[in-house]
Amino acid sequence: MEEVLIVGQGLAGTWLSWYLHKAGVSFKIIDQRNPAGASMRAAGLINPVTGRRLVTTWMIEELMPFASGAYEEIGDFLGDSIISETSVIDFFPTVQMLQAFQKRFEEDPAYLLLGDDPEKYSEWFKYDFGWGAIQPCLLVNVEKLLTAWRTWLKKNNHLAEEVFTISELKVTGEGVHYSGDHYRYIIFCDGKSSEQNSYFDKMPFALNKGEGMLVEINGLPPAQVFKKGMNLVPYSANVFWLGSSYEWTFDDDQPSETFRKNAENWLNYNLKLPFKILEHFAAIRPATLERRPFVGLHPVHTQVGMLNGLGTKGCSLAPFFARQLVDKLTGHGEISPLADLSRFAKVLSR
Repeated sequence: MEEVLIVGQGLAGTWLSWYLHKAGVSFKIIDQRNPAGASMRAAGLINPVTGRRLVTTWMIEELMPFASGAYEEIGDFLGDSIISETSVIDFFPTVQMLQAFQKRFEEDPAYLLLGDDPEKYSEWFKYDFGWGAIQPCLLVNVEKLLTAWRTWLKKNNHLAEEVFTISELKVTGEGVHYSGDHYRYIIFCDGKSSEQNSYFDKMPFALNKGEGMLVEINGLPPAQVFKKGMNLVPYSANVFWLGSSYEWTFDDDQPSETFRKNAENWLNYNLKLPFKILEHFAAIRPATLERRPFVGLHPVHTQVGMLNGLGTKGCSLAPFFARQLVDKLTGHGEISPLADLSRFAKVLSR
């Protein structure tokens, strides 16, 4: 009997399996490769402030140093660099946004820097109201991480590349049975699919759609992220990730002509360099109504758990809460009450 069956190998499944491996707990992952999944399309940016009001991101003082160390550690294990430090250059689209940045800087300058040279980036971008910087930020090469970890999983017989079929799952007080195998726990790390899972379909998911592009831009320095409504994030040599949208209502998970036109207009209006659109993609994020992750074991079916609901903050939330979940499973710690599934005990007990 293996200890843990994990469904999904996005950021959540990757980090959960990493900490299980470190703890010496046996596991298997079931995952049908999906190059268009939300994790594979993530920009990888960990930003300490968020929104138009530039508020400090939830738990960032704990999450950022933990993420930095975790990505460095797994990168060393895989023999490749996964994370780097960067800054976000925020071009103010209006006078009001400039004033909001200045006000926030006066109240609390943590993570913010006022631009010292208004023309510093004018060789590459058009902007009228100056700029500020958000720093330090972290940039994760998510595709490299997921691909390298998947290779390691396959090499060590931890991965079954197949579609998970919930009708084959049988849960008992002693564990779970799936496809002829027996496990102590099953943990769902399958993103948007968990909204349809009969164990968790009462959870307050709030799925949203995001669209982005990969754009070739020769001559633009790759050391920083540039922002003016949309983010332009270094991705690979001369290639930048542009995005993304945040749509609460949508008809499908496919790229739309509306986003494509908006993105092209953004590039033409703000960028002084020639560009070439290489790829246009879309994915559904497993966000939640309260914007807090779902972590832990089901209050009734205690052999069933999840690590999900990471929304746009998967790069920072996944390692931190994967570690907490493994500590919980091994009896070495507890999950933060703000993320623990126990807060939905009444709903999940119905």
